[in-house]
Order: sequence, then C-alpha cells, then structure tokens
Amino acid sequence: MQIKSKDIKKIILLVLVILAAVFFMSACSVISDYHGSSKGGVRTVTVAAGSGTAQIAEALEEQGIIKNPFWFRVFSKLGGHDGRYQPGIFTLHENAGYQEIFKMLTQPPETQFVTVTIPEGFELWQIADKLEQVGLIDRDRFYEAVENGQFDYEFLRDIPQRENRLEGYLFPDTYQFMYGESEETIIDKMLARFDEVYTDEYENRAKALGMTNDELITLASIVEREAQGDDDRTLVASVFHNRLKSTQYPYLQSCATVQYILKERKTVLSVADTKIDSPYNTYQNPGLPKGPIASPGKEAIEAALYPAKTDYLFFVLDSSGKHRFAKTFAEHQENMRK
Repeated sequence: MQIKSKDIKKIILLVLVILAAVFFMSACSVISDYHGSSKGGVRTVTVAAGSGTAQIAEALEEQGIIKNPFWFRVFSKLGGHDGRYQPGIFTLHENAGYQEIFKMLTQPPETQFVTVTIPEGFELWQIADKLEQVGLIDRDRFYEAVENGQFDYEFLRDIPQRENRLEGYLFPDTYQFMYGESEETIIDKMLARFDEVYTDEYENRAKALGMTNDELITLASIVEREAQGDDDRTLVASVFHNRLKSTQYPYLQSCATVQYILKERKTVLSVADTKIDSPYNTYQNPGLPKGPIASPGKEAIEAALYPAKTDYLFFVLDSSGKHRFAKTFAEHQENMRK
C-alpha cells in the first residue's frame, strides 16, 4: 500500500506538533524549576568543603529540593555560580527555585560553626567520614594533609614513615569548627588537643616503661579497641604488657589489629583473617603493630601507662559480654567454654 504525499505531510506535521509540545512542556518545566514553585517542606543539605556543582546537584536531588540535576548544572554554569558555593549545612524548601538555591549556597551558612564529637576508638577513615558528613572537609585534601602536612609538635617527631601517619593522634573529643577552615587547621586543632592531654608526666612514664611515645599510643589504641569500658581497661592493658615481656607468648593476638587491616569490625575472625600478611597483624608478628589502630582517649592512654599488676596472659569475652582473664592457657581454654 502506497502512502500518499499528503498523508506523509500530515504525519510529519503531527510529529512536529508532538515535538513542539514536548519541547514546550520541557521548557515550561525548566522555567518552573528555575523560578521555583509553591514552597513545600523544609529540607537540609550539606555542602562539603570543595564540593563541585555536580556533587551539590546530586545532594539537592536526594533531598527533594530539585528535580533535574542536569539543568541545575547548566544554569549554575551560565550564571557564573560554579566555584562560589560555600561549605556548610543549609536549610531550603522542597522545590526551591534555582535562583533561591544559588543565592543561599553562595553565601556563608547561617550557622558559621559546627560542633563535632569524635568518639574514642575512631579510626582515621571514620574521622574523615564524620567531618565530611557535616561539610567541613574535602576527603582528598584531608588525607593529603594527614600524609604531608607540616605540624610542629614534639610528639610527632619519633613517628616512623608509614601510611596514615597521624592515625591515633587526632584526639577524640568534642570540637567546634568553623565552616571554611582548611583541612590543615582542623587537623592542627585535634593535634593540639592531643598535645594538651599527653603531658610531660605521660611522656616520662612511657620512657620509664622503655617505650617511645608512638609505641605507647599504639598500645593505648589497642587497649581502647579491646577493652569493655572502665571495669577492665587496666586489666586488658596488663595482658598486653605481660605479652610484650613474655618469651613464651610474645604475640599480642589482638583481634582489633586484624579488624584494622580488614576495615571491618568482625565479631569473629576466621583463621584466614589471622593469617593476613600485614605489619598490623599481631597474630603473625610479635610485639606491637606498625602503628596505632585508632584514636585512644585519655583513659586508654592512662591504662597503657599504668596497667594493673597481674600475671594475666589471656582474656576472652564470655556470653554476657564481659572479659574473663587467665594466667595459663588451660585456664583460658576453660574460659572460652563459658
């Protein structure tokens, strides 16, 4: 069957009409998005330091503030807003117009300061996560500062060359940071807090134990991750001190050190886990690992400095979540059955 030329013209016309309608509807939608519609619920969006327009657009879409990240990026570019966005937490309405968003996000947030609590036992990557979540840092710049930043503290001078060189030294505490502060400034504040806590008395005590500051903080970080609170912190520390002096049991065999390698808090380690080749694996290497495995708090540091006086060489968690300590392997095996 042949299609008449006039029918072809009608089809083409119909297609053009449909395309025009789609374009018109799309254009109307984009214009509506640009100017905004009736304001809905309130949403908050976090702009991390160093975020690009694409990252911000994605965050805005996730919060239901915009519908089309592509057009947001286009208008941001055309309007000269790229590179002008401020870090911080902002409050915006659902379906806010691009004009309103550009205005809000290119000015300092209403709250210039943010309070952040870093818990005891946090690893470096967890600290980075926490700071990034509230928009304080750019992760890449943070790690660059950790590895290569110049910080003038005596306690840093005996740290050997290693990855994550400041692991254990970003002191866990509650801080008030200002949006827009550099990653180096944030790290320096945490190091300054460590310097305040780690007194000359602590340093002298570490020397009396025959340990460098770095070795002491490494031990304290293991105590922090292994202990079950105030009740057994000094007892756990005594086990590790006894192991460090033992010729029969020179391996610390700390699950926490293997968890540090895995970047996972596994409740039970497999045999394969304990055989991982790493300077942090205290099942495979005698003595302390290469460096700290977390940020110890003041209590863990003091426990490492002043352990309980015991003959314990073993401990295990029982079914109630408490540690049972033992002097001999036979006692330890019995505790493991409880």
